[in-house]
Amino acid sequence: MTPQHLKSLAVEVFGRFGARLRHPTRRDIVLAVAAVPALFLLYALLLVPFTPGIGDIRKAKIDQPAQVLSADGKELAVFKRANREWVTLDQVSPFVIDALIATEDHRFRDHFGLDWRRIGGAALRTFSGDRQGGSTITQQLARNLYPDDIGRAPTLTRKLKEAITALKIEALYTKDEILETYLNTVPFLYNAYGIEMAARTYFDKPARRLDVLESATLIGMLKGTSYYNPVLNPERSVQRRNIVLAQMAKRGKLDAAKLAGLQARTLRIDFARQVASPGPAQHFAEYLRKWLIDWADRNGYSLDADGLVVHTTLDARLQTMANQAVMRQGDRLQALADQTWRGAWQNSPALVDSFIRESTQYRTLVEQGRKPEEALRQLRDDREFIRALRRQKTRIEAGFMALDPATGAIRAWVGSRDYSVDAFDHVQQAQRQPGSTFKPFVYGAAFQQGAKPEDTLPDTAVEFRLPGGEIWKPTDGGPPSGQSLSLRYGLAYSKNTITAQLMQNTGPARVAKLAQAMGVRQSRLDAVPSLALGTSPVTLKEMVAAYGTIADGGAYREPVFVTRIENANGKVLAEFRPARAERVLAPATAYTLLDVMRDVIDRGTGTLIRSRFGIPGDVAGKTGTTQDNADGWFIMMHPQLVAGAWVGFNDARVTLRSDYWGQGAHSALPIVGEVFQRAMRTRVVDAKQRFAEPDNTSFLDPLKARLQGWFAQWFGKEEPAAPAVPAKRPAAPPAPASAVDVPPASEPLPELPPAPSATPDAAGALPDVLPSGPVIPAPPPSSLSSSPPASPAASGALPPAQPQPTVPPATPALPSPAMPSNGLPATAPQ
Repeated sequence: MTPQHLKSLAVEVFGRFGARLRHPTRRDIVLAVAAVPALFLLYALLLVPFTPGIGDIRKAKIDQPAQVLSADGKELAVFKRANREWVTLDQVSPFVIDALIATEDHRFRDHFGLDWRRIGGAALRTFSGDRQGGSTITQQLARNLYPDDIGRAPTLTRKLKEAITALKIEALYTKDEILETYLNTVPFLYNAYGIEMAARTYFDKPARRLDVLESATLIGMLKGTSYYNPVLNPERSVQRRNIVLAQMAKRGKLDAAKLAGLQARTLRIDFARQVASPGPAQHFAEYLRKWLIDWADRNGYSLDADGLVVHTTLDARLQTMANQAVMRQGDRLQALADQTWRGAWQNSPALVDSFIRESTQYRTLVEQGRKPEEALRQLRDDREFIRALRRQKTRIEAGFMALDPATGAIRAWVGSRDYSVDAFDHVQQAQRQPGSTFKPFVYGAAFQQGAKPEDTLPDTAVEFRLPGGEIWKPTDGGPPSGQSLSLRYGLAYSKNTITAQLMQNTGPARVAKLAQAMGVRQSRLDAVPSLALGTSPVTLKEMVAAYGTIADGGAYREPVFVTRIENANGKVLAEFRPARAERVLAPATAYTLLDVMRDVIDRGTGTLIRSRFGIPGDVAGKTGTTQDNADGWFIMMHPQLVAGAWVGFNDARVTLRSDYWGQGAHSALPIVGEVFQRAMRTRVVDAKQRFAEPDNTSFLDPLKARLQGWFAQWFGKEEPAAPAVPAKRPAAPPAPASAVDVPPASEPLPELPPAPSATPDAAGALPDVLPSGPVIPAPPPSSLSSSPPASPAASGALPPAQPQPTVPPATPALPSPAMPSNGLPATAPQ
């Protein structure tokens, strides 16, 4: 067929088609009319798989939220979909039901989910320019239950999905069940979901006691909760309430003779915002919720509807102790911070201006067209804004975590002083420089390579050449003594010069690798010399887990927080055993490190544990303080519990401005000390438990002893018998003549917990942090630590406690917020 023939055929076909369009037959008209609903029906059928399934609707009807329990059976949290309390229909005032049906869907009990008369009327009014909705109560329920699946866009697809879901609901629910579910799921602003919470929020009474005016007010809000909000828009609310009353009279649910009198009544509300009761471990619960959502999705369960019961490792008793310890110490330090920053705020205009420029209010003003200088000046002059900004920036925060080193089970978790004020989790979200609490990794790596606690290094000025020609000079705030100090002494008194030399001998890469193996597995560690003094930010959760490795003889266990999950009937759905231990340190090496860290508590920077809190038993730990007292740390180990605390401000440019209270030994240690003190007193932790010394005997030892005996018998020479118990460490020599000079305070301090009879550390312990030396030309890292007494012993023995002046040091100058490009602090003191 030639192209000419094809062209002629096409012209003929289209010509006939055009002629039929111009002059359709009766058959053509019938087919065209029938095609429209057929296509519509086909499109609706294609949407059915994209609407909520029957199983989902049944779950929504059940509404059984997951429950979280502690290891000792106490409720920690309930994962409700919203802040609501489900009530049955007979617990709701009949005025509410009458008002709802009369106003929203007066043929509710006669249709099957769709009201065709109402839909047709709404369509006609919409086409005439008066847009109206035609949704039934069942369709509204479909939107409330499945906002993500159905949506709220004014499109044909959305209306079809809504209608299909409404038909499914009518097939599963009775009319009363639909009403009950609707009234329990509809939102009413102010975090109030359902009629019960709405009645309590707006009228401070249960739903069953609502009168006709109150019922009409709440039902009137459904047309637009914000627009008809009785708190903010009382006039609109009254107008809408009166329309609802008129509809009730029209449908025979209200005596028409009483209508005018009721409509003349004024609006009376008794507003009380409903706040969900805080659980004892809200940060932990939020951490668990994220994990549980993933587990439920993978295993086909719902947090809202399947009644899951989650058994966790948390100990409710320890959690209560931790909450109270964080609250008490936070309040004490907040009093100091408020007093200190009341004057420092006025004397730090550059810092305050930087805070203002970072605020949402400043950005909003600039986006509205204000010049940056004008916006800054306006906010500077806004007293209320400045007051709120100061409260926010100078709020002390804290975090606490405890775990069982033998299993990795998390026993307590406090993410901040008050979840309702600061929901940011300072246990697993906040990354802060750990300061001297990082030093045990340096010593652990050295012991791993064969170093001994009695080995010595000279206390002399040291410097390290960094990439780019920079020189780093870590110091301890005073001139070095020039004497040889043991490694045991260096860690107990947090000597920076000793730790830095040890890092140089061991190698930063090896230290970083060991820290990661021991538990610092999410945060990035920079393998540079300053890492020895804790310059790479980490989380409290990582640090406590890493110390758990030391306490468990060198075996790392990933922290666990769930033991099993059951359904509502008690059937076990999943069980979770402790993670398998990973051997990262030889038991003998871990015990050596632990033994050295005992001296931190007995004689070093953590002696307040003994002198102030009177904690007996076998414990070890480490304090930590970062530059300008921005972060205070303390972590302590016991055979049954490892616990750590961090204290500081959310903005590291704000510090406690006190070389005494800013140290980890005085800011973070009291939290851990109080928890351990109460835990031992109540026998949650056994004070008599001791760390087990590793058995270093070999299976060849009996043969060796027999050969030695045979040799002695034949040659008449006996080997001396081994001692029955390990030899004790040598007795401490006399204390040095002076340990540290403490200048008098420059300002009065608020009332703080009573200090021990000998301070700063009550037992001769030097501050964990003192000023360090300069960096040429680049600045040093943060978190340098204390200097030793003047005449330390080189043999490994530590000096005994020596009383110190009780006057805290003067307040330092405001820290500079500047940070150089290499990420190291801009100032040298630590």
